[in-house]
Parts: sequence; structure tokens; C-alpha cells
Amino acid sequence: MHAWEQIQETIDFIEDHLTEEIEIEKLAGMAALSPFYFQRLFSRLVKKPVAEYIRLRRMAKATEALLQADQRVLDIALELGFSSHENFSRTFKDTFGMTPSEYRKNPTALNYMTKPELLLNYVLLDEGVPLITEGIVLEINRQKLREPAFFVGLEKKLPVQFLNGLGTESGADPLDTLWRDFHRQKGAVLGLPDDVEEIGVTYPCSEEGYFCYFAGGTAQAAVIPENISSWELPQGDYIVCSFEAENFKELVMDALYKAQQYLYQVWLPNKNLSTDFFCAERYSSHSPETTCMEVWLKLTN
Repeated sequence: MHAWEQIQETIDFIEDHLTEEIEIEKLAGMAALSPFYFQRLFSRLVKKPVAEYIRLRRMAKATEALLQADQRVLDIALELGFSSHENFSRTFKDTFGMTPSEYRKNPTALNYMTKPELLLNYVLLDEGVPLITEGIVLEINRQKLREPAFFVGLEKKLPVQFLNGLGTESGADPLDTLWRDFHRQKGAVLGLPDDVEEIGVTYPCSEEGYFCYFAGGTAQAAVIPENISSWELPQGDYIVCSFEAENFKELVMDALYKAQQYLYQVWLPNKNLSTDFFCAERYSSHSPETTCMEVWLKLTN
């Protein structure tokens, strides 16, 4: 068994026992390592110390439980192993910047620590061959875009740290606000039909330390008003990574992050391929029924 497989076993065990006390010594024994070396290897592969990872995954589970109106905050706290309502509330606020009660009264999209799938760091997919891992089906193909595609929408500037922390750092998701604004303006302001294809594009901006994100829908180039933000997906050869998840939340908060990490950190470097400066996420829609999407990267070689 490879070392990453041993660590993955402990990750899976943690996920199944978040409501119980989890001892590092037991996890180390599962991985056939001393506690010292287990914690070193876990931190290197997961990017978080063991105790912090367990806490962050418990907080991720808490965000789901708090949306269930029939569960008291105290009961959620005790179920997740916290000694008191106060301790749980303090930890939740330190993690997400709001108390559990504030989140319950005004639910908002949150970024959180995702459960790693270490397999994606060590498997190289052939084109056209789907990979099935826990909760995700992923496939990579090449596609030629013979004519540019045009989109209108909204643009937002964000600090680069936001990108670097996806999948590991916790807090309010600023992109959720942008997408909500886009959907409010989609028909009346932007003149787009409800069933239009949607796109989210990440690309550099002129200000150092920031990047831009565009959220929009398909449009005709000839009718784009000058005062409306637009994006052109240029013609050319693309790497297209399509993937599916169990629901829309898992699709955009978990599978998207893992697909992008796999593309940029594993697949493209091993294939000796380079891509243009942008990353385009293509959706049929942002409805709760949407469970699949594509990431488009334009080849430069």
C-alpha cells in the first residue's frame, strides 16, 4: 500500500466518526506509523495538521446541520463533540466569521475545508477515460471551438488569497454574492432568457495581488451594450474537463475545486501542456438540479 493510501484510510475514518472522539494514536496505528511521522505525513498531504483538519471538517458538517430547523444549536454542538454551546459558537465564529445563530437566521454560501481525495494527486488519466472517485465522476477530453462564444454578465475583483485558499480555508464565499447579483439582473438588466448557458471565468487583473471573476450568460456579439461587462471565449483548441457530483452544492463547492487542482497540479504538468491565462467554468444553469459542468482551458502549445 502506498503512503497516500494509508493517509486516505485515516481521512475516510475521520469522516465517518466526526461525532466521536478521535485519537491521533489510533489514526497513526491505522496508517502503521508512529504518531510523530503520521502527523508529519498527514500535514504534508492534507495541508493541515490532523487536529485542525478534524475541527474544520466538524465545522463543515455543522453548516449542514444548522440548516435543519428541528435541531437545536446545543444538540449540534454536543453531537459534534463540543463541551458547550459557548465553545461551539466561538469555534464556529472563528472559522466562518459569524455565530451559528447568525448563520441559521441568514444562511449564506460558505467556503470550507473539503474532504481530500488523495487519489487525484497520483493518478494520470488518459483522455476520454472517466475517473470515478468518492462523489465525483471526472473525464478529460480535447475540443476545438471553431467560433468564439460571447457572454454578458458581471465582473468582480478579488484577492489572490481567495483562490489559494479554496478547498482548505473557511469563510463566506464572495462569488455567491456575484452569482446572486447576476441572476437578479439576468432578465431585466442583461436581457438574457432563463435557460441560457452560464459561464464563470477566472483571469488576472491589472492590480497586483488580485484576480478578476466574470459571471455571465450566452449572448450575441452584435447586441452587447457598451456599458455591460462581457467576455469572449476565443476560438481554438481546448482541454475540457467534465465532471459530475451528487448535487449542485457538491458540484461547485467540492468537485470544482478538486477538478481544477487535478488539472493544474497533476494532469497538465504530466502531459507537458500549457494553457492560456483564463479558466472558464461552463454550466447549463445554476439551478439546484444541475449536477454536471465543464472546465475549459485553452491550449497554447
